[in-house]
Amino acid sequence: MDKFIPYGKQFIDDSDIEAVIKTLKSDYLTQGPAIEEFEKSICEYTGAKYCVAVCNGTAALHISVKALDIQSTSEGITTPNTFVASSNCLVYNNIKPVFADINEKTYNIDPYEVQKRITPKTKVIIPVHFAGQPADMEKIEKISRTKGIYIIEDASHALGSKYKCGLKVGACKYSDMTVFSFHPVKTITTGEGGAITTNDEMLYKKLRMLRTHGITKEGLSYNPGPWYYEMQDLGFNYRMTDIQASLGTSQIKRIDDFIRRRREIIDRYNENFEELDWLIIPYQEDGVFCALHLYVLKIDFTKIGKTRKQVMEELKETHIGTQVHYIPVHIQPFYVNTFGYKYGDYPRTEKYYEQALSIPLYPKMTDHDVEWVIKNIKGLKR
Repeated sequence: MDKFIPYGKQFIDDSDIEAVIKTLKSDYLTQGPAIEEFEKSICEYTGAKYCVAVCNGTAALHISVKALDIQSTSEGITTPNTFVASSNCLVYNNIKPVFADINEKTYNIDPYEVQKRITPKTKVIIPVHFAGQPADMEKIEKISRTKGIYIIEDASHALGSKYKCGLKVGACKYSDMTVFSFHPVKTITTGEGGAITTNDEMLYKKLRMLRTHGITKEGLSYNPGPWYYEMQDLGFNYRMTDIQASLGTSQIKRIDDFIRRRREIIDRYNENFEELDWLIIPYQEDGVFCALHLYVLKIDFTKIGKTRKQVMEELKETHIGTQVHYIPVHIQPFYVNTFGYKYGDYPRTEKYYEQALSIPLYPKMTDHDVEWVIKNIKGLKR
């Protein structure tokens, strides 16, 4: 094997290139019609009423929390098994991040752990659909709604996944807002990009304003003419360009093909790995559909007599890329030094982290690529 197989990669074809070129030749490179077209395509795909496209998933999380106007003395609950953006968005809004440990099978936030950490200060919960597996939103919503707590789904990994009710993640059946990311390793890409879906018109209008400096031409207190606008809130320049949006609209037309190929690779991995006694394949809960963004193996490194570092280096020598998703947020120096979290606070997450290894999963993988990965993973124990 001469080529390198990364753990994740975009799939760009001629139709994507043509869509971007068409935009480059158009009158708009940003703040034009391609944005609205992309937002409409996300709504049609997820079933949500409204969508606001932004420059990346982190920006989407940031303004989703800000749109709720939560007091700075409040707390928000999320999972420690995620990328730092899921909790940083709370810190950006002067809300204390509180973590709840994960379910040992799904690696998602455990609703019972959430319930134990709710206080009168809890104003928002941010479940993360880790790797594309939907969190137990029915239970989380039931816990939250009786206490008037907002819910923002971090579905950065989960475009195309479905809840137990059969609706797609992003329909906001169980939440106030859902956030997506379109980084190149995600199910579809816009290069960099993100989006927020919601069924709440007031939140939709607030999000649109926040992504553009807090500026609006609607609901003006004074209107001397067509040039006039008002900055009604402290917003940000989080706009997506038309170039990105046109790529996203082209990509979402092929999302079912992308997911189908991912599922083929997952099935092949599962067939070959499920009988190995030194690793655990990803669990997929009954009744949900997982459009997996990541294929995470839990490996008992002591059984194969190698450290994770050795395994990653050995696989890299065979041109196979791997990654660890994720270093628990609560043991990052910022969270230790700022909020006093420490190793030992969330034992399930920490145990998962010690064994986790993501192996290649993306639709452009050939059958030969897949078999090469399988052969070399099996060969880790000789």
